[in-house]
Amino acid sequence: MGLVFITGGARSGKSSYAEHLAKQLSRPVVYIATAIAFDDGMIDRIAKHQAQRPDDWQTIEQYKNFETLADNPVFQNSDVVLFDCLTVMTTNNMLDFPVDYDTCTMDTVSEIETAIKTEVEKLLDVCGNKTLILVSNEVGLGLVPSYKLGSYFRDIAGRMNQLVASRADEVYFTVSGIPMKIK
Repeated sequence: MGLVFITGGARSGKSSYAEHLAKQLSRPVVYIATAIAFDDGMIDRIAKHQAQRPDDWQTIEQYKNFETLADNPVFQNSDVVLFDCLTVMTTNNMLDFPVDYDTCTMDTVSEIETAIKTEVEKLLDVCGNKTLILVSNEVGLGLVPSYKLGSYFRDIAGRMNQLVASRADEVYFTVSGIPMKIK
């Protein structure tokens, strides 16, 4: 399958569809979870995602330093990587920088975007010989955020989505639980 990119809005069914595809492959699957349990809502969301996954899938919780996956035995022993999700990874990486997004320069935002792009490229490279099913939110269909952090996030996430989609063998857009193949 190569690289399969699944995008869609919040609660569109993209993660469920990604899991469905991975189950169909019936090979060792590793799930790379990018979320951080920072509040009750995220704790609940993570628990629900965990309950959906088959017991034989291994999980790696990681949102950066993807080059280190090559040394991870769980990653090495997998044929299929389900990565969920690119927009949460982008958020976590943006928040790792000690930046006030209301006052920072556009040069700083560009440096942050470059660092995030490097992480995405590391992920794609390290998964090069595996089937990678990558999930991301489509961020370009809503309103323009009224605050700078939201606007920068939307722009960076949108460009990361474009990067992944350009390299993907297949791209799906999900709406109301229905996946539509667009590439």
